[in-house]
Amino acid sequence: MKHHDVIIIGAGAAGLMCAATAGYRGRDVLVLDNGKQAGRKILISGGGRCNFTNLKVEPGNFICANPHFVKSALARYSSQDFIELVERHGIEYHQRDHGQLFCNDSAKEIVTMLMTECEWSGAQVQLRTDILSITKQEDGLFMLETSKGAYSCESLVVATGGLSMPKLGASPFGYQIAEQFGLKVLPTHAGLVPFTWHSEQKQKFEPLSGIAVPSTITAKDGTQFSEALLFTHRGLSGPAILQISNYWQPGESISINLLPQLDAAEALSEALANHPKQSLRNTLSQWLPKRLVEVLFDEVLLNMALNQLVHAQRDQVVDNLHNWQLLMNGTEGYRTAEVTLGGVDTNELSSKDMQSKKVPGLYFAGEVMDVSGWLGGFNFQWAWASGVAVGLAV
Repeated sequence: MKHHDVIIIGAGAAGLMCAATAGYRGRDVLVLDNGKQAGRKILISGGGRCNFTNLKVEPGNFICANPHFVKSALARYSSQDFIELVERHGIEYHQRDHGQLFCNDSAKEIVTMLMTECEWSGAQVQLRTDILSITKQEDGLFMLETSKGAYSCESLVVATGGLSMPKLGASPFGYQIAEQFGLKVLPTHAGLVPFTWHSEQKQKFEPLSGIAVPSTITAKDGTQFSEALLFTHRGLSGPAILQISNYWQPGESISINLLPQLDAAEALSEALANHPKQSLRNTLSQWLPKRLVEVLFDEVLLNMALNQLVHAQRDQVVDNLHNWQLLMNGTEGYRTAEVTLGGVDTNELSSKDMQSKKVPGLYFAGEVMDVSGWLGGFNFQWAWASGVAVGLAV
């Protein structure tokens, strides 16, 4: 039986951050993970460049049944704190739209940095280790039976992530641990995920695959995002769709403004005044890709000259451009989702150190909790901030 002060389950973003933080406090830390490699999700994130944080992080960028829960951890460890860590390790980075920060070179640099921090702090990371059972003894210690022997610890940290990207080893293990110890787990579903077509839509829209346009997309609850929309073989993707998927419920339609930068009614009136005989097709094709125009509108209408359109037809065209209502079939699910919505109920945890209110010594960090961030580096910032919050307490 090997004893450690702290055992962390999961060598992902939150687990490694927690391990280094606790290690620097002089704690004897062991990280256990069943994978062959640490930081698997970090490595593929941001197209291999890792969107590691965002310059402007607010509690409003997160979805949680208790919206106040994230405030303490985010305030105590800001994106600027993580940027300073990145700079200390000499990692070069750049800013993209909306304050997103990416590595210039590779996401591997972030994993290397975290593993180096663990090494410097004395925290051990042990991979290829399956956990077979966890129990809590009367003396308060946690006992773990694993494929590599038995371990005990005073503080047990669950940083196992969510269900997104099962190919990378995602599993419900963290939720099962929470439930084993009597904690409530809120229903989970895929977040930051592309939408799929109904079969009749697929035939109509599949030829548009590869087309991307600026858009403003609104969910039924009024939440709105203005970013790129991408047509795919299977449905709709792109940043605007991924963002809105977090606020979408099955059976709800979404509203798409295909010309967020333009007042279509005004532009059509101007075109009518200047080029009355121009076809609607040629007019709209100045503002949107021609293939998209031809799928969205009836051919008879498109062939009409602007001065042939009656008011009702022009109004309908404007409405379709600014308020295109789409009822999607569903989402691609966990296979391509970037996050998992739902998870361990935050009402069961202290917002200061993420410790279970029911089970002393049991902590949770990262995505396993019911906290999901927007696209743009927010989920990583939650991993860093919650990892540090736990690391300072265990």
